[in-house]
Amino acid sequence: MNNLAELLQQWSHEPHRVLYRQFVDDQWRDYDVATLLKLVARWRAGYVAAGMLAGDRIALCMKNGVQWVVADLAAHSAGLVVVPLYVDDNAENIAWCLQDSGARLLVTDHLRFLPGLQEKLADLPQMVLVRGVAKEPTVHMDEWLPDQDSQFSIVNQPADTLATIVYTSGTTGRSKGVMLSHYNILTNIAGIVDACIVYGDDRLLSVLPMSHMFERTAGYYLPLNAGAMVVYCRGVNELAQDLVEQQPTAIMAVPRLFQRILTRIDERLARAPIQRWMFQLAAWAGWRRFNQQGRFYDPLILHTIYPKISRTLKERLGGHLRVAVMGGAALDKRVAEVFIGLGLTMLQGYGLTETSPVISVNRFENNNPASVGPPMIGVEIKLSPASELMVRGSLVMQGYWKNPTATQLIIDSEGWLNTGDIVEIKDNRIYIRGRSKNILVLSNGEKIAPEDIEKALLQDATFEQVMVIGEGRPYLALVTVSKEKDEQALLRHANQLIRHLPRYARIRRVIVAHEPWTAENDMLTPTLKLKRDAVYKLYERQIEKIYRSI
Repeated sequence: MNNLAELLQQWSHEPHRVLYRQFVDDQWRDYDVATLLKLVARWRAGYVAAGMLAGDRIALCMKNGVQWVVADLAAHSAGLVVVPLYVDDNAENIAWCLQDSGARLLVTDHLRFLPGLQEKLADLPQMVLVRGVAKEPTVHMDEWLPDQDSQFSIVNQPADTLATIVYTSGTTGRSKGVMLSHYNILTNIAGIVDACIVYGDDRLLSVLPMSHMFERTAGYYLPLNAGAMVVYCRGVNELAQDLVEQQPTAIMAVPRLFQRILTRIDERLARAPIQRWMFQLAAWAGWRRFNQQGRFYDPLILHTIYPKISRTLKERLGGHLRVAVMGGAALDKRVAEVFIGLGLTMLQGYGLTETSPVISVNRFENNNPASVGPPMIGVEIKLSPASELMVRGSLVMQGYWKNPTATQLIIDSEGWLNTGDIVEIKDNRIYIRGRSKNILVLSNGEKIAPEDIEKALLQDATFEQVMVIGEGRPYLALVTVSKEKDEQALLRHANQLIRHLPRYARIRRVIVAHEPWTAENDMLTPTLKLKRDAVYKLYERQIEKIYRSI
């Protein structure tokens, strides 16, 4: 294959194979190959009629669904470059991505950011609205798309043609556009196929945004390659119901999803001490069996309490979930112990947007949740002198869009990409030990440089000293030294000061410090740099309390 659109074309001989299911007009609707081919051909004709030429950029800012799929595949079939945007991002960041990429057209399902775009951009791209009521300068897709049927076709191009520009979370300064070719992504899919993660008879529940490269490759292109069905979750509030109703066999997720499920379980068990004890005992016994390696586990528990607890948990997940692949952030130890202990196969993987994205993943037959698994087939790894993980192979991006300086800083002359993660490699398995840069990774996979937020806050006299926290957590919190003691007032003021940053950088909780941080009380280095570990330890009880109140 040379083009991602061929992932759909390969199923043209099975026109009635159902590939997608989505909740539309108050009911679940299935989409088969024949329907998808027609939709993709119609969108392709729309791009051509709009004057789009091979190499032009189009942006997609929509919730997960079939319209995302057909707009994306149609763009690839026409040789266009797709720029995915997060639906909940702020107008300023969306405007930056549109301007930087030079996108000529934006396909969206909402107009919340339109006033902001009109304020930030002198020249707006064409805007096509896929649902709701269009207003100037947007046009609804029913008016924009050609009425007549079109034939599905794919432009002839080399495999290394640019397929997409994916803007990273922006660990320092503005987001950078990661350039990925068709070849980058297709060979990454081939590596995941080799790991035998998804099969043609699988049913995946899609929960992560398709603008996230993990979901796009592993939760969209991979199942399309296998001919598996993807069901689009209606939303976070309907997740539990969708799991039970749709009975998925596989799911691609960030740890936060299962942390949320476990939190709900803990809340119910808090009112039933006997059931809580049984749940904990069953999980403990199952985890011991999983890690037995000659160590003792209690067969009595595993033959009495365990089957009932395990069955109940699996039924809450739909009853048929055979694998959950975790990526985007570190897998919480307790999440692993409970879900793996109670019988769910949970495979932790690792990757970067810059690597299309999957670098490594655990395998069914050799699963060690403490690691992120061995590298994918065709992926070379080594350690830098600073113990950073270096990666080379066909998965490595072409570079950062219009930013050769940043590209040279991360990819050396021999093609090795420096991930910036401090790792240990044992028996060909990768163990993440830390980061060479101070970057926070939330439990949903978003990456944030705390200094960007802290710098913005410290420009205001209200905040005397600040430290942003959130590593492995669902949201950011702030510890601050301030004369203002009203936490809610500080929270509002902080978010006003960082409104120019992406929405995932918002502060959700504030802890007011009881004394300034100095070198004398060991909160600062002699050169007055913040000792983050020391501050965290001092306020650990308050920090744990606010996160327990999620």
